[in-house]
Amino acid sequence: MGENIQTQPMDITSDISLSDLQELIRKMYFDKDSARGAEATFLWFTEEVGELAAAVRSGTSEELHEEFADVLAWLATLANIKNVDLTQALVAKYGSGCPGCGKLVCQCPDNEKP
Repeated sequence: MGENIQTQPMDITSDISLSDLQELIRKMYFDKDSARGAEATFLWFTEEVGELAAAVRSGTSEELHEEFADVLAWLATLANIKNVDLTQALVAKYGSGCPGCGKLVCQCPDNEKP
């Protein structure tokens, strides 16, 4: 390890990049997350998606914000465990437009998943 472990909260601005988020989550949780493993982490992630679904259905604005944040954090956690750079993954798949039709504004038929 040898890293200088920070015990105080990090100064996070309201303008955080996806890469910064993934690195923040890595610094905060990687040892615990990697010990848990990808399969167990995926179960936690799906639980958070379920909580987001409930908040979308009938939650308050505060609950929506919290659950969106949780889903993003658990997605970053899973990506860290599997050594996936989320920014690179997004650019590779969506950087040139819709993966289905190739347009910046999707022109795929509604019944087709891009």
